[in-house]
Amino acid sequence: MALTEAANSYADNVELLSVWLRDELGCSDIALDKQRRWRPVWHARARQNGVTREFLLKGDRTWPTHPYPLDYEMRMQRTLHENGIPIPAILGMCDRPNTIVMEWIDGGRDPGLVQQAIESASVMTDDRWAASLRYMEILADVHRIPYQKFAEAGADVPQGAQNIAMHNYERFHAMTQAQGVTDPILEFCVRWLRRNYPRNRQSISFVTGDCGQFLSDGPRVTGILDVEIGHLGDPMRDLACFRGRHPIENMGDVPALFRHYEKAMGVPLDHDAIAFHTVAFLAEAIYGPLFGLYETGRGGDWVEAAVQVPMIGRRCMEALAEILEIELDEIQLPPPAPADRDELALRKLAAEIDRLPESEALQGWQRNILASIPHYLEQKARYRDWLREEDLRDLENLLGKRFDDVSSGDDALMHFIAASTPEHDIALTRFFHRRMLRQCLVIAGADASADHVLLARMEPLVRGEAARQG
Repeated sequence: MALTEAANSYADNVELLSVWLRDELGCSDIALDKQRRWRPVWHARARQNGVTREFLLKGDRTWPTHPYPLDYEMRMQRTLHENGIPIPAILGMCDRPNTIVMEWIDGGRDPGLVQQAIESASVMTDDRWAASLRYMEILADVHRIPYQKFAEAGADVPQGAQNIAMHNYERFHAMTQAQGVTDPILEFCVRWLRRNYPRNRQSISFVTGDCGQFLSDGPRVTGILDVEIGHLGDPMRDLACFRGRHPIENMGDVPALFRHYEKAMGVPLDHDAIAFHTVAFLAEAIYGPLFGLYETGRGGDWVEAAVQVPMIGRRCMEALAEILEIELDEIQLPPPAPADRDELALRKLAAEIDRLPESEALQGWQRNILASIPHYLEQKARYRDWLREEDLRDLENLLGKRFDDVSSGDDALMHFIAASTPEHDIALTRFFHRRMLRQCLVIAGADASADHVLLARMEPLVRGEAARQG
């Protein structure tokens, strides 16, 4: 996309959003600042009734990453606010560009993107820990709201244990056909999940979908965030998110948070259900970034997607290995291959992008996102042959046949998964863990520390008496 086109698009959106704020909310002296997020998010400052106010504006995702429309998110957020949950009040919805307008709430949070977490390590301060404990109490409040209130706002009500556990996930999986994009690891995961959902779970609550996102000021929770994939389901799904996010976002002592939630909710935790939903949450989190790798539209963060797919996939296999009670392989990154002229071209491209002047249409963080693509490709080029040969070797060991290329091997793997039975679960879990771990090692690089975010392993799920006593 030409810079002139990008500038025009930026200016058009600023104009349209400013007109909406003026006409619908009576604002003047409007200033809009685009934020670094997956989707268009704006921080607005304006005068309203003689007072300077701030607003948050959230637009549609750059590419299809989940199966819920933007107005659904607005209705779920409004229902939470109307039932006493600290979440920004909805002020309206702009139709061009499609954008939710809500009140601004102050407070800080940990990095929301993996690349940000790599750039700025996530920490848990005493104040953030106190706020985290309060968040668990708020989460219990969310789960106690009668689910019928969300059904009235448009949420589907699942029927039966399988539907309660899987209806949200099945929505994501259906997107593979709509997008024409899938991956063998997702075909393996959906089959495992369908066979192993908790048969005894009948509880239905509104679950936030991507739990653990909240703003805090000192020890106080100022508001929870992002319920765009919130839905009616098993409340244990939200607790599974904590395991899935930690420690990429440092959630602190997760078992202690679980105990605090259990006390606030007054209902014992179901650790088997949490374990299942951890696998489901992580597998579900692969879909959006995987689709993003094939997207050529304006905006987005291609490298963030490329990093998330293997990192989340590896952790998903670690969560599954815990259920299967198996040990996974360790892999060492070999020395990189010598640089070739293709890498010189990528270095030149990165250098030129770094020299592009900043502007309203191309802020520094947006320029860095563009520059990250050739940097990523240069790193992958040094290990291209190793990745290919290791993949082909693992495919041969699993399927009993040598393939000329990974693509044809993956076609055969898809057929194998379609006919697989539970006796193949261990071999497939180990296969996909090795594949994803290799990619994580390459992206992290030869000099990566042992605690590098991309290599962070799933912490064990603490159960039984140990979970109760801490």
